[in-house]
Amino acid sequence: MLSFTPHPSDNVAVATIRTLAVDVVGKANSGHPGAPMGMAPVAHILFSRFVNASPKNSKWFNRDRFVLSNGHACALQYILLHLLGYNLSMNDLKAFRQLGSKTPGHPEAGHTDGIEVTTGPLGQGFANGVGLAIAQAHLGAVYNKDGFNLINNYTYVFAGDGCLMEGVSSEAASLAGHLQLGNLIVIYDDNHISIDGDTAVAFTENVEQRFLSYGWEVLHVDNGDTDLAAIYTSIAQARESKTKPTLVRLKTTIGYGSKQQGTHGVHGSPLKADDIEALKSKYGFAPDQKFQVPQETYDLYSEFGKRGSALESEWNSLLQAYGQKFPNEHAELTRRISGKLPESWEKNLPVYKTSDAAQASRKLSEIVLTSITPALPELLGGSADLTGSNLTKVKNSVDFQPPSTGLGSYSGTYIRYGVREHAMGAIANGLHAYGGIIPFVATFLNFVSYAAGAVRLSALSGHQVIWVATHDSIGLGEDGPTHQPVETAIHFRATPNLAFWRPADGNETSAAYYVALQSSKTPSILSLSRQNLPNLEGSTIEKAVRGGYVLHEEDNEDLTIVSSGSEVSIAVEAAAKLKAEGIKTRVVSLPCWLTFDQQDDQYRLSVLRSGAPILSLEALSTAGWQKYSHEQYGLPAWGASGPYQKVYEKFGITGSNIAAVGKKVVDFYKQKGGEVTSPLVKAIKL
Repeated sequence: MLSFTPHPSDNVAVATIRTLAVDVVGKANSGHPGAPMGMAPVAHILFSRFVNASPKNSKWFNRDRFVLSNGHACALQYILLHLLGYNLSMNDLKAFRQLGSKTPGHPEAGHTDGIEVTTGPLGQGFANGVGLAIAQAHLGAVYNKDGFNLINNYTYVFAGDGCLMEGVSSEAASLAGHLQLGNLIVIYDDNHISIDGDTAVAFTENVEQRFLSYGWEVLHVDNGDTDLAAIYTSIAQARESKTKPTLVRLKTTIGYGSKQQGTHGVHGSPLKADDIEALKSKYGFAPDQKFQVPQETYDLYSEFGKRGSALESEWNSLLQAYGQKFPNEHAELTRRISGKLPESWEKNLPVYKTSDAAQASRKLSEIVLTSITPALPELLGGSADLTGSNLTKVKNSVDFQPPSTGLGSYSGTYIRYGVREHAMGAIANGLHAYGGIIPFVATFLNFVSYAAGAVRLSALSGHQVIWVATHDSIGLGEDGPTHQPVETAIHFRATPNLAFWRPADGNETSAAYYVALQSSKTPSILSLSRQNLPNLEGSTIEKAVRGGYVLHEEDNEDLTIVSSGSEVSIAVEAAAKLKAEGIKTRVVSLPCWLTFDQQDDQYRLSVLRSGAPILSLEALSTAGWQKYSHEQYGLPAWGASGPYQKVYEKFGITGSNIAAVGKKVVDFYKQKGGEVTSPLVKAIKL
């Protein structure tokens, strides 16, 4: 292990970060200066001595990944990105937290050059870091060969007290310890301050003992304010650990150098003018000048870019040599890095006829995964302790496990997440952020709600995470209302850039997977049934990929029933009964609102057309269906426990009752009179 060698400009560089932090936040009159000031030394040492990355190509694949889990401290990250030579100018720093700037109030992946994952909701970045570390371990195990250590980067995470209070970090840390992720280094900013004041009011556990119990290595730096040598030594030692992730407990003083240092007064508010002037004078900066960067600071950090460019060049040469010796692996790896799917992979999707046996859509999902997995090595799946219910483990697949456990290997493609839904979702975001991997994760639909924070960040960040969410309605039966997701669908349907699919049969299930796998910047939730569903007349993959289509057509109809998932077959049954009474009824299947909304107006209005009332049917809350129908039928409140057929009868979701409801709707609109226009016809479109 190398020892620390001081650089003449170390202290000036640290002071530059601290003074820039107060200026960045001060100009915006908004933000969090305290953590950037306290963590300036560790940030300086980490990036000037350890992190391997290339500012001129921030997407170099084997770069070290850095995550700021305490995302409110983003002024620190923006300052570093600027000083290190990323595409972030001084003017961008001056536009901190301003509309349209590259420096928003919390780090956003895809918005600012050099940001790996979106953070701000505390603890999410910690779990993302676990996902990034899993991705490196997995891809390294699959593609590295003797003499070709292609994928060997580290993941570094900064985290604060708030991150470690959030439950998602506990879930993720527990799994990381089990998985023996020696490539993961978390630096814990132990400054004892949160918004409410000293953490003594709410957070007094022994964090070190907690992480030791998870199977982590725990190191200490007692003076994170000025002891650069100790900071260096702890990170160097952490890098030596090969079978344990490492937590470095770094004791810092929040707002170090300020008159209010060590108090919550510097946590989320700009420093006062006299405090800023005194701080700058203390560090030898002109007190009346803002945004000062000494040339020696730029010079020092320019070495980072030179080192990164050289390492990237070496890696590219290694990759080229790898291609000559292992052409098949090279072709597959570079394809995966590019994000392109294999040619004609979709030909493996199952296609169904009406004569095929009725099956639960969770079983249809399993059939899809079994069919496409051999063609898509980028799929990395897993379940939150519900593998046998979610049906997500493809036969003969190997678990992702530390080789020493005898339970699998790092090249395995199935992760046992345990009962950790929230961490599972956030880890999956990290897996996708790394590149070369399309993660799918699984639990009951009701318990995706446990992971809502991670799902929201998937949608905000454009992470292609696929949720296999089974047991999706009162159709799960006996488990009752504690497990029946009445309100869950509308929550996720209302989330921007999130595709919520509720397929009605085999072809729609294949269509859901097709669109989910083609949507490289949109997460998807596949809402799947426990009970068997018949394969429907008129259903095709080609129709269903549009998110909504006419399943059963009638000319000059009296009624249209629009439905999704397990209730579509009930709508078909009701339409047949109504036709026997002389009431012509169309049936529309609407498996994915987002995808349907993305179709052109002409198509959408041909599906949900004017001229007759439209009735929606779903065994969930009716909220949101007003956008697509004139009348709604569903659950008025919670579900009930019992055999699912009896539960459906209790709530009137049967062919006979829906026919009666449909007749009532037709009679109402005939009596009301006047033109019936499509609910899609609106004055305002967002």
